[in-house]
Amino acid sequence: MSDKVYNVLFLCTGNSARSILGEAVMNKLGDGRFRAYSAGSQPKGEVHPMALSVLNGMGYDTSGMRSKSWDEFSKPGAPEFDFIFTVCDNAAGETCPVWIGHPMTAHWGIEDPAAVEGDGQRDAFMQALRYLTNRISLFLTLPLASIDAMAMKQKLKEIGRSEGASPQAGADK
Repeated sequence: MSDKVYNVLFLCTGNSARSILGEAVMNKLGDGRFRAYSAGSQPKGEVHPMALSVLNGMGYDTSGMRSKSWDEFSKPGAPEFDFIFTVCDNAAGETCPVWIGHPMTAHWGIEDPAAVEGDGQRDAFMQALRYLTNRISLFLTLPLASIDAMAMKQKLKEIGRSEGASPQAGADK
């Protein structure tokens, strides 16, 4: 059993909802084997209140969660990522910074729960949380220490195409 801790970055344009959910879920389910972060290309500057409400209600740690730019993670001294997952279609189409260490990337897009207003918003966030939890759970079953890069890329793409996938999810990047 390897003692390696894998660093994972979840990217979205605004870093206020989906990427925040992914960060929280990976940090909890990763159980110390993974350290998750989130960022956005054009951060909103604050985490969506419903994201915090849903996460807190489900027992996730939200301390220190904030909306931040991906530029924070492309500077010297930033964590070196093993995996980077885009969770919104807009971020998947943007030109990303050059990441140190050439991490494995995949697009795991899901629809934006923050786009839903009114009575259905909590349900939309709960659904997004469920989709991300399912993807992360699948990811955590992969034999990271023994799988080759080509097989890993294929598995990550398949995970991105699982239930709730947005139109671009699982597409070649």
